[in-house]
Amino acid sequence: MKRWWRGPRTLLGQLVLALMIGLIVANLAGMWLVMQDRLRYTRFIRGEYAAQRIADIVSVLNETPAGERGRLVRVLDAPPTHLTLSEPWKTAAGTPGDDAEAFAGVLREKLSTPFQVLSLKSAPFDHHRRPRATDRVDRMDRGGPPRPMPLVFVQTQARLGDGAVATFSFAIPQSSRQDPYRLLGWLLLVGAAVSVLSFWAVRRLTRPLAMFAAAAAGLAKNLDQPPLQETGPQEVADAARAFNAMQRELKRYLETRAQTLAGVSHDLRLPITRIRLRLEKLADPKLKGDIEHDLLEMDEMIDNTLAFLRADASSEKTVKINVAALLDGVIEDMEALGAEPVLRGDTRRPLLGRPLALRRCLSNLLDNARRYGGPQIAVDVSETGDTLEIRIGDRGPGIPEADRERVFEPYVRLEASRARHTGGSGLGLAIARATARSHGGEITLADRPGGGLVVVLTLPL
Repeated sequence: MKRWWRGPRTLLGQLVLALMIGLIVANLAGMWLVMQDRLRYTRFIRGEYAAQRIADIVSVLNETPAGERGRLVRVLDAPPTHLTLSEPWKTAAGTPGDDAEAFAGVLREKLSTPFQVLSLKSAPFDHHRRPRATDRVDRMDRGGPPRPMPLVFVQTQARLGDGAVATFSFAIPQSSRQDPYRLLGWLLLVGAAVSVLSFWAVRRLTRPLAMFAAAAAGLAKNLDQPPLQETGPQEVADAARAFNAMQRELKRYLETRAQTLAGVSHDLRLPITRIRLRLEKLADPKLKGDIEHDLLEMDEMIDNTLAFLRADASSEKTVKINVAALLDGVIEDMEALGAEPVLRGDTRRPLLGRPLALRRCLSNLLDNARRYGGPQIAVDVSETGDTLEIRIGDRGPGIPEADRERVFEPYVRLEASRARHTGGSGLGLAIARATARSHGGEITLADRPGGGLVVVLTLPL
Protein backbone atom coordinates (compact mmCIF):
# COMPACT_ATOMS: atom_id res chain seq x y z
CA MET A 1 0.00 0.00 0.00
CA LYS A 2 1.45 3.34 -1.03
CA ARG A 3 1.70 6.14 1.47
CA TRP A 4 -0.24 9.22 0.36
CA TRP A 5 2.47 11.52 1.73
CA ARG A 6 6.10 10.63 2.32
CA GLY A 7 7.25 13.91 3.87
CA PRO A 8 10.60 15.57 3.36
CA ARG A 9 13.65 13.33 2.92
CA THR A 10 16.34 15.87 3.87
CA LEU A 11 17.40 16.41 7.47
CA LEU A 12 16.64 20.12 7.09
CA GLY A 13 13.08 19.42 5.94
CA GLN A 14 12.43 16.86 8.67
CA LEU A 15 13.72 19.14 11.45
CA VAL A 16 11.71 22.12 10.18
CA LEU A 17 8.59 19.93 9.88
CA ALA A 18 9.04 18.64 13.44
CA LEU A 19 9.47 22.19 14.73
CA MET A 20 6.40 23.37 12.82
CA ILE A 21 4.21 20.55 14.14
CA GLY A 22 5.40 21.19 17.70
CA LEU A 23 4.81 24.91 17.31
CA ILE A 24 1.30 24.43 15.91
CA VAL A 25 0.32 22.00 18.66
CA ALA A 26 1.77 24.29 21.35
CA ASN A 27 -0.01 27.33 19.89
CA LEU A 28 -3.35 25.55 19.65
CA ALA A 29 -3.05 24.28 23.23
CA GLY A 30 -2.01 27.74 24.41
CA MET A 31 -4.86 29.35 22.52
CA TRP A 32 -7.37 26.96 24.07
CA LEU A 33 -6.06 27.62 27.59
CA VAL A 34 -6.04 31.39 27.07
CA MET A 35 -9.57 31.36 25.68
CA GLN A 36 -10.81 29.26 28.59
CA ASP A 37 -9.25 31.67 31.05
CA ARG A 38 -10.62 34.65 29.11
CA LEU A 39 -14.11 33.15 29.13
CA ARG A 40 -13.96 32.68 32.90
CA TYR A 41 -12.69 36.23 33.39
CA THR A 42 -15.27 37.71 31.02
CA ARG A 43 -18.05 35.77 32.71
CA PHE A 44 -17.02 37.26 36.02
CA ILE A 45 -16.76 40.87 34.90
CA ARG A 46 -19.87 40.61 32.71
CA GLY A 47 -22.23 38.98 35.16
CA GLU A 48 -20.96 37.51 38.36
CA TYR A 49 -20.20 40.74 40.22
CA ALA A 50 -23.24 42.69 39.01
CA ALA A 51 -25.62 39.75 39.54
CA GLN A 52 -24.39 39.18 43.09
CA ARG A 53 -24.83 42.89 43.95
CA ILE A 54 -28.35 43.03 42.52
CA ALA A 55 -29.31 39.76 44.25
CA ASP A 56 -28.16 41.22 47.59
CA ILE A 57 -30.16 44.42 46.98
CA VAL A 58 -33.26 42.43 46.03
CA SER A 59 -32.98 40.34 49.21
CA VAL A 60 -32.60 43.49 51.34
CA LEU A 61 -35.55 45.24 49.62
CA ASN A 62 -37.73 42.17 50.02
CA GLU A 63 -37.08 42.12 53.77
CA THR A 64 -37.53 45.89 54.14
CA PRO A 65 -41.07 47.16 54.89
CA ALA A 66 -42.69 48.95 51.95
CA GLY A 67 -42.79 52.27 53.78
CA GLU A 68 -39.04 52.33 54.35
CA ARG A 69 -37.95 51.18 50.89
CA GLY A 70 -37.96 54.70 49.42
CA ARG A 71 -35.21 55.89 51.76
CA LEU A 72 -33.21 52.72 51.11
CA VAL A 73 -33.58 53.13 47.33
CA ARG A 74 -32.21 56.70 47.53
CA VAL A 75 -29.14 55.34 49.27
CA LEU A 76 -28.62 52.44 46.85
CA ASP A 77 -29.37 54.43 43.67
CA ALA A 78 -25.77 55.33 42.79
CA PRO A 79 -23.43 54.63 39.89
CA PRO A 80 -22.80 52.22 38.33
CA THR A 81 -26.35 50.95 39.00
CA HIS A 82 -29.56 52.97 38.76
CA LEU A 83 -32.37 51.65 41.01
CA THR A 84 -36.04 52.59 41.05
CA LEU A 85 -39.30 51.12 42.36
CA SER A 86 -41.55 53.21 40.11
CA GLU A 87 -41.12 51.38 36.79
CA PRO A 88 -43.95 49.08 35.71
CA TRP A 89 -43.32 45.45 34.92
CA LYS A 90 -42.20 44.98 31.36
CA THR A 91 -43.95 42.51 29.11
CA ALA A 92 -41.23 41.58 26.55
CA ALA A 93 -38.44 39.21 27.45
CA GLY A 94 -34.92 39.28 26.09
CA THR A 95 -33.88 37.11 23.19
CA PRO A 96 -32.55 33.81 24.52
CA GLY A 97 -28.80 33.73 24.30
CA ASP A 98 -28.21 37.49 24.11
CA ASP A 99 -26.31 39.41 26.78
CA ALA A 100 -29.42 40.55 28.72
CA GLU A 101 -31.00 37.12 28.87
CA ALA A 102 -27.67 35.54 29.81
CA PHE A 103 -27.38 38.00 32.68
CA ALA A 104 -30.89 37.13 33.83
CA GLY A 105 -29.86 33.48 34.04
CA VAL A 106 -26.85 34.36 36.21
CA LEU A 107 -29.03 36.53 38.46
CA ARG A 108 -31.53 33.70 39.01
CA GLU A 109 -28.67 31.52 40.21
CA LYS A 110 -27.61 34.15 42.74
CA LEU A 111 -31.05 34.83 44.23
CA SER A 112 -31.72 32.93 47.42
CA THR A 113 -35.48 33.22 46.79
CA PRO A 114 -36.87 32.39 43.32
CA PHE A 115 -38.13 35.89 42.49
CA GLN A 116 -39.56 36.56 39.06
CA VAL A 117 -36.79 38.12 37.01
CA LEU A 118 -36.86 39.92 33.65
CA SER A 119 -33.86 41.35 31.82
CA LEU A 120 -33.96 43.56 28.72
CA LYS A 121 -31.55 45.61 26.68
CA SER A 122 -32.13 49.31 27.03
CA ALA A 123 -30.99 52.61 25.55
CA PRO A 124 -27.80 54.21 26.93
CA PHE A 125 -28.22 56.04 30.24
CA ASP A 126 -27.68 59.70 30.86
CA HIS A 127 -24.07 60.67 31.34
CA HIS A 128 -24.37 60.79 35.12
CA ARG A 129 -25.86 57.31 35.11
CA ARG A 130 -23.06 55.66 33.12
CA PRO A 131 -20.84 53.32 35.09
CA ARG A 132 -18.15 55.39 36.72
CA ALA A 133 -15.35 53.00 35.80
CA THR A 134 -15.58 54.57 32.32
CA ASP A 135 -15.35 50.93 31.41
CA ARG A 136 -11.71 51.09 30.40
CA VAL A 137 -9.84 47.83 30.58
CA ASP A 138 -6.34 46.85 29.64
CA ARG A 139 -6.48 45.27 26.22
CA MET A 140 -3.43 43.14 26.75
CA ASP A 141 -4.10 41.12 23.64
CA ARG A 142 -3.77 44.28 21.54
CA GLY A 143 -0.94 46.00 23.38
CA GLY A 144 -0.81 49.76 23.81
CA PRO A 145 -2.84 51.95 26.21
CA PRO A 146 -6.22 50.93 27.72
CA ARG A 147 -9.21 51.41 25.44
CA PRO A 148 -12.93 51.70 26.17
CA MET A 149 -14.64 48.31 26.43
CA PRO A 150 -17.86 47.94 24.38
CA LEU A 151 -20.88 48.02 26.73
CA VAL A 152 -24.38 46.58 26.67
CA PHE A 153 -26.97 48.61 28.58
CA VAL A 154 -29.36 46.34 30.45
CA GLN A 155 -32.54 46.89 32.44
CA THR A 156 -33.37 44.11 34.87
CA GLN A 157 -36.55 43.78 36.93
CA ALA A 158 -37.27 41.60 39.94
CA ARG A 159 -40.75 41.18 41.41
CA LEU A 160 -40.56 41.23 45.21
CA GLY A 161 -42.64 39.09 47.51
CA ASP A 162 -45.37 41.75 47.92
CA GLY A 163 -45.58 42.41 44.18
CA ALA A 164 -43.39 45.53 44.09
CA VAL A 165 -41.10 45.79 41.07
CA ALA A 166 -37.45 46.72 41.53
CA THR A 167 -35.91 48.00 38.32
CA PHE A 168 -32.12 48.08 37.87
CA SER A 169 -30.41 49.87 35.01
CA PHE A 170 -26.70 49.24 34.47
CA ALA A 171 -24.12 48.32 31.87
CA ILE A 172 -22.13 45.16 31.37
CA PRO A 173 -19.20 44.50 28.97
CA GLN A 174 -20.36 43.28 25.58
CA SER A 175 -19.24 39.83 24.56
CA SER A 176 -16.77 40.08 21.68
CA ARG A 177 -16.70 37.58 18.85
CA GLN A 178 -13.50 39.07 17.52
CA ASP A 179 -11.28 38.05 20.43
CA PRO A 180 -10.68 34.44 19.30
CA TYR A 181 -9.84 35.55 15.76
CA ARG A 182 -7.61 38.34 17.01
CA LEU A 183 -5.79 35.90 19.28
CA LEU A 184 -5.50 33.39 16.44
CA GLY A 185 -4.05 36.12 14.23
CA TRP A 186 -1.40 36.96 16.83
CA LEU A 187 -0.54 33.29 17.25
CA LEU A 188 -0.18 32.86 13.48
CA LEU A 189 2.07 35.92 13.31
CA VAL A 190 4.25 34.63 16.14
CA GLY A 191 4.28 31.16 14.57
CA ALA A 192 5.42 32.57 11.23
CA ALA A 193 8.22 34.54 12.89
CA VAL A 194 9.37 31.52 14.89
CA SER A 195 9.22 29.34 11.76
CA VAL A 196 11.48 31.70 9.82
CA LEU A 197 13.97 31.84 12.69
CA SER A 198 13.82 28.06 13.12
CA PHE A 199 14.43 27.49 9.41
CA TRP A 200 17.45 29.80 9.50
CA ALA A 201 18.86 28.15 12.63
CA VAL A 202 18.30 24.57 11.40
CA ARG A 203 19.75 25.38 7.98
CA ARG A 204 22.81 26.91 9.62
CA LEU A 205 23.29 23.79 11.75
CA THR A 206 22.77 21.31 8.91
CA ARG A 207 24.87 23.14 6.30
CA PRO A 208 28.12 21.45 7.48
CA LEU A 209 26.41 18.07 6.97
CA ALA A 210 25.66 18.97 3.33
CA MET A 211 29.30 19.97 2.85
CA PHE A 212 30.32 16.70 4.52
CA ALA A 213 28.16 14.68 2.10
CA ALA A 214 29.57 16.56 -0.92
CA ALA A 215 33.13 15.97 0.28
CA ALA A 216 32.45 12.25 0.78
CA ALA A 217 30.97 11.98 -2.74
CA GLY A 218 33.94 13.80 -4.25
CA LEU A 219 36.54 11.74 -2.43
CA ALA A 220 36.20 8.86 -4.91
CA LYS A 221 37.10 11.20 -7.77
CA ASN A 222 39.76 13.37 -6.20
CA LEU A 223 41.78 12.42 -3.14
CA ASP A 224 43.58 15.75 -3.38
CA GLN A 225 40.46 17.83 -2.73
CA PRO A 226 40.78 20.46 0.04
CA PRO A 227 40.10 19.15 3.55
CA LEU A 228 36.85 19.98 5.32
CA GLN A 229 36.69 22.93 7.67
CA GLU A 230 36.64 21.58 11.22
CA THR A 231 34.05 24.08 12.48
CA GLY A 232 30.42 24.06 13.58
CA PRO A 233 28.80 22.07 16.40
CA GLN A 234 31.06 19.73 18.33
CA GLU A 235 29.69 16.58 16.70
CA VAL A 236 30.07 18.03 13.18
CA ALA A 237 33.60 19.26 13.90
CA ASP A 238 34.56 15.82 15.24
CA ALA A 239 33.13 14.15 12.12
CA ALA A 240 35.06 16.59 9.88
CA ARG A 241 38.31 15.83 11.73
CA ALA A 242 37.71 12.09 11.37
CA PHE A 243 36.95 12.54 7.65
CA ASN A 244 40.11 14.57 7.08
CA ALA A 245 42.16 11.93 8.92
CA MET A 246 40.62 9.20 6.74
CA GLN A 247 41.47 11.19 3.59
CA ARG A 248 45.10 11.55 4.70
CA GLU A 249 45.35 7.83 5.46
CA LEU A 250 43.88 6.91 2.07
CA LYS A 251 46.39 9.12 0.28
CA ARG A 252 49.22 7.61 2.29
CA TYR A 253 47.98 4.10 1.54
CA LEU A 254 47.69 4.73 -2.20
CA GLU A 255 51.13 6.35 -2.33
CA THR A 256 52.59 3.31 -0.56
CA ARG A 257 50.72 1.01 -2.93
CA ALA A 258 52.04 2.87 -5.98
CA GLN A 259 55.60 2.53 -4.69
CA THR A 260 55.02 -1.19 -4.05
CA LEU A 261 53.65 -1.68 -7.56
CA ALA A 262 56.68 0.03 -9.05
CA GLY A 263 58.95 -2.34 -7.07
CA VAL A 264 56.91 -5.39 -8.07
CA SER A 265 57.06 -4.37 -11.72
CA HIS A 266 60.82 -4.06 -11.55
CA ASP A 267 61.24 -7.35 -9.68
CA LEU A 268 59.03 -9.26 -12.14
CA ARG A 269 60.68 -7.91 -15.26
CA LEU A 270 64.23 -8.54 -14.07
CA PRO A 271 64.08 -12.37 -14.29
CA ILE A 272 62.26 -12.12 -17.65
CA THR A 273 65.09 -9.97 -18.95
CA ARG A 274 67.65 -12.53 -17.72
CA ILE A 275 65.73 -15.33 -19.46
CA ARG A 276 65.75 -13.36 -22.72
CA LEU A 277 69.52 -12.90 -22.47
CA ARG A 278 70.04 -16.61 -21.86
CA LEU A 279 67.62 -17.42 -24.67
CA GLU A 280 70.16 -16.12 -27.17
CA LYS A 281 72.42 -19.11 -26.35
CA LEU A 282 69.79 -21.67 -27.46
CA ALA A 283 70.57 -23.32 -30.75
CA ASP A 284 67.09 -24.78 -31.45
CA PRO A 285 65.11 -22.06 -33.28
CA LYS A 286 61.69 -23.69 -32.63
CA LEU A 287 62.31 -23.97 -28.87
CA LYS A 288 63.68 -20.45 -28.91
CA GLY A 289 60.51 -19.14 -30.64
CA ASP A 290 58.19 -20.95 -28.20
CA ILE A 291 60.00 -19.57 -25.17
CA GLU A 292 59.99 -16.07 -26.68
CA HIS A 293 56.20 -16.35 -27.20
CA ASP A 294 55.73 -17.40 -23.58
CA LEU A 295 57.87 -14.48 -22.40
CA LEU A 296 55.75 -12.07 -24.42
CA GLU A 297 52.61 -13.53 -22.81
CA MET A 298 54.15 -13.12 -19.37
CA ASP A 299 55.04 -9.51 -20.18
CA GLU A 300 51.49 -8.81 -21.30
CA MET A 301 50.02 -10.48 -18.21
CA ILE A 302 52.28 -8.43 -15.95
CA ASP A 303 51.34 -5.24 -17.81
CA ASN A 304 47.62 -6.02 -17.55
CA THR A 305 47.80 -6.95 -13.87
CA LEU A 306 49.76 -3.84 -12.97
CA ALA A 307 47.38 -1.71 -15.05
CA PHE A 308 44.42 -3.17 -13.16
CA LEU A 309 46.05 -2.51 -9.80
CA ARG A 310 46.97 1.04 -10.84
CA ALA A 311 43.49 1.84 -12.18
CA ASP A 312 42.41 3.63 -8.98
CA ALA A 313 45.88 4.51 -7.71
CA SER A 314 47.43 6.23 -10.71
CA SER A 315 49.71 9.20 -10.12
CA GLU A 316 48.77 10.58 -13.55
CA LYS A 317 47.56 14.16 -13.36
CA THR A 318 43.96 15.05 -14.08
CA VAL A 319 43.63 17.44 -17.04
CA LYS A 320 41.03 18.62 -19.55
CA ILE A 321 40.79 16.11 -22.40
CA ASN A 322 39.60 16.67 -25.96
CA VAL A 323 37.28 13.67 -26.31
CA ALA A 324 37.19 13.77 -30.13
CA ALA A 325 41.00 13.73 -30.37
CA LEU A 326 41.21 10.91 -27.82
CA LEU A 327 38.73 8.78 -29.79
CA ASP A 328 40.49 9.49 -33.09
CA GLY A 329 43.78 8.23 -31.66
CA VAL A 330 42.23 5.02 -30.29
CA ILE A 331 40.41 4.35 -33.58
CA GLU A 332 43.66 4.74 -35.52
CA ASP A 333 45.27 2.14 -33.27
CA MET A 334 42.37 -0.26 -33.89
CA GLU A 335 42.56 0.28 -37.64
CA ALA A 336 46.23 -0.70 -37.49
CA LEU A 337 45.10 -4.02 -35.99
CA GLY A 338 42.64 -4.65 -38.85
CA ALA A 339 39.46 -3.32 -37.24
CA GLU A 340 36.99 -1.09 -39.11
CA PRO A 341 35.45 1.16 -36.44
CA VAL A 342 32.84 3.76 -37.52
CA LEU A 343 32.61 6.87 -35.33
CA ARG A 344 29.28 8.70 -35.16
CA GLY A 345 28.35 11.73 -33.08
CA ASP A 346 30.63 14.24 -31.42
CA THR A 347 31.12 16.30 -28.29
CA ARG A 348 32.77 19.68 -28.04
CA ARG A 349 32.89 19.83 -24.28
CA PRO A 350 36.17 18.83 -22.60
CA LEU A 351 36.35 15.90 -20.21
CA LEU A 352 38.23 16.18 -16.95
CA GLY A 353 40.31 13.03 -16.45
CA ARG A 354 43.58 11.14 -16.88
CA PRO A 355 44.28 10.84 -20.61
CA LEU A 356 46.51 7.72 -20.59
CA ALA A 357 44.13 5.82 -18.30
CA LEU A 358 41.09 6.71 -20.43
CA ARG A 359 42.96 5.84 -23.61
CA ARG A 360 43.72 2.39 -22.21
CA CYS A 361 40.08 2.01 -21.10
CA LEU A 362 38.75 2.77 -24.60
CA SER A 363 41.42 0.60 -26.24
CA ASN A 364 40.41 -2.38 -24.08
CA LEU A 365 36.73 -1.93 -24.97
CA LEU A 366 37.38 -1.60 -28.71
CA ASP A 367 39.86 -4.49 -28.68
CA ASN A 368 37.28 -6.68 -26.94
CA ALA A 369 34.75 -5.79 -29.64
CA ARG A 370 37.34 -6.65 -32.35
CA ARG A 371 38.25 -9.98 -30.71
CA TYR A 372 34.70 -11.27 -30.27
CA GLY A 373 32.64 -9.36 -32.86
CA GLY A 374 34.88 -9.02 -35.88
CA PRO A 375 36.24 -5.93 -37.57
CA GLN A 376 32.93 -4.04 -37.89
CA ILE A 377 32.61 -1.83 -34.77
CA ALA A 378 30.13 1.03 -34.22
CA VAL A 379 31.21 3.86 -31.92
CA ASP A 380 28.43 6.34 -31.03
CA VAL A 381 29.15 9.45 -28.98
CA SER A 382 26.45 11.62 -27.35
CA GLU A 383 25.82 14.01 -24.47
CA THR A 384 22.94 13.90 -22.01
CA GLY A 385 23.05 16.88 -19.70
CA ASP A 386 26.41 16.72 -17.93
CA THR A 387 27.08 13.12 -18.93
CA LEU A 388 29.14 11.84 -21.84
CA GLU A 389 27.99 8.52 -23.29
CA ILE A 390 30.12 6.36 -25.60
CA ARG A 391 28.43 3.24 -27.02
CA ILE A 392 30.64 0.57 -28.61
CA GLY A 393 28.67 -2.02 -30.58
CA ASP A 394 29.79 -5.26 -32.27
CA ARG A 395 28.14 -8.13 -34.10
CA GLY A 396 29.58 -10.92 -32.01
CA PRO A 397 27.72 -13.64 -30.07
CA GLY A 398 26.99 -11.29 -27.18
CA ILE A 399 27.04 -12.13 -23.47
CA PRO A 400 24.20 -13.82 -21.59
CA GLU A 401 22.47 -11.45 -19.20
CA ALA A 402 23.35 -13.67 -16.23
CA ASP A 403 27.08 -13.27 -16.97
CA ARG A 404 27.17 -9.53 -17.68
CA GLU A 405 28.37 -8.57 -14.23
CA ARG A 406 30.68 -11.54 -13.81
CA VAL A 407 32.77 -10.62 -16.86
CA PHE A 408 33.95 -7.49 -15.05
CA GLU A 409 35.62 -9.58 -12.37
CA PRO A 410 39.42 -9.98 -12.68
CA TYR A 411 40.62 -13.02 -14.69
CA VAL A 412 37.09 -14.12 -15.62
CA ARG A 413 36.85 -15.39 -19.21
CA LEU A 414 33.67 -16.80 -20.70
CA GLU A 415 35.68 -18.45 -23.52
CA ALA A 416 36.20 -22.01 -22.34
CA SER A 417 39.50 -22.82 -23.98
CA ARG A 418 41.49 -20.35 -21.87
CA ALA A 419 43.74 -19.83 -24.91
CA ARG A 420 45.47 -16.47 -24.97
CA HIS A 421 44.90 -15.90 -28.67
CA THR A 422 41.10 -16.31 -28.28
CA GLY A 423 40.25 -14.97 -24.86
CA GLY A 424 42.93 -12.58 -23.65
CA SER A 425 43.95 -12.38 -20.00
CA GLY A 426 40.50 -11.74 -18.54
CA LEU A 427 41.50 -8.30 -17.26
CA GLY A 428 40.44 -6.01 -20.11
CA LEU A 429 36.89 -5.28 -18.91
CA ALA A 430 37.99 -5.20 -15.25
CA ILE A 431 40.62 -2.55 -16.05
CA ALA A 432 38.13 -0.55 -18.15
CA ARG A 433 35.43 -0.50 -15.45
CA ALA A 434 37.92 0.32 -12.68
CA THR A 435 39.19 3.26 -14.76
CA ALA A 436 35.66 4.46 -15.53
CA ARG A 437 34.63 4.31 -11.88
CA SER A 438 37.78 6.14 -10.77
CA HIS A 439 36.58 8.98 -13.04
CA GLY A 440 33.07 8.92 -11.54
CA GLY A 441 31.63 6.97 -14.49
CA GLU A 442 30.35 3.48 -15.20
CA ILE A 443 30.37 0.72 -17.82
CA THR A 444 27.32 -1.44 -18.54
CA LEU A 445 26.48 -4.09 -21.15
CA ALA A 446 23.35 -4.43 -23.28
CA ASP A 447 22.08 -6.34 -26.31
CA ARG A 448 22.58 -4.64 -29.65
CA PRO A 449 19.51 -4.47 -31.91
CA GLY A 450 20.01 -6.93 -34.74
CA GLY A 451 22.45 -9.08 -32.75
CA GLY A 452 25.66 -8.47 -30.91
CA LEU A 453 26.71 -6.57 -27.80
CA VAL A 454 26.76 -2.88 -26.85
CA VAL A 455 29.21 -1.63 -24.21
CA VAL A 456 28.00 1.67 -22.74
CA LEU A 457 30.64 3.92 -21.16
CA THR A 458 29.30 6.95 -19.24
CA LEU A 459 31.53 9.68 -17.84
CA PRO A 460 30.70 12.98 -16.12
CA LEU A 461 31.62 16.12 -18.06
